[in-house]
Amino acid sequence: MSTHFRRAPAKKALPHPDLREIPVYLVLRALGEPLRLGIVRSLARADRPMNCSSFGLSVSKSTSTYHFKVLRESGLISQFEEGTSRYSELRETELEQRFPGLLTAILAAEEPAAAE
Repeated sequence: MSTHFRRAPAKKALPHPDLREIPVYLVLRALGEPLRLGIVRSLARADRPMNCSSFGLSVSKSTSTYHFKVLRESGLISQFEEGTSRYSELRETELEQRFPGLLTAILAAEEPAAAE
């Protein structure tokens, strides 16, 4: 009798830059877009990597992919694929080492009230 074991899908990391090579203006530019700032805020509150589809973004998939790419290329997030899903996580520790206090200050800043 043969026993079949189901293997967990392998994690495949997407390329992300070395933060030592990222100037602060790229980080600030990426965070200057409200949708991307919202993604970063969600990741900061999460206790584990988040599936990209779990953010509930009100944009098309291609636009969503673009925003995640900007965040990854600016060094704010790392991403990996597991099976058919893509996950994101904030590079908090690395960002704190490279830009001490920057992410903490941005995340602590009060969000503007919604226009009525």
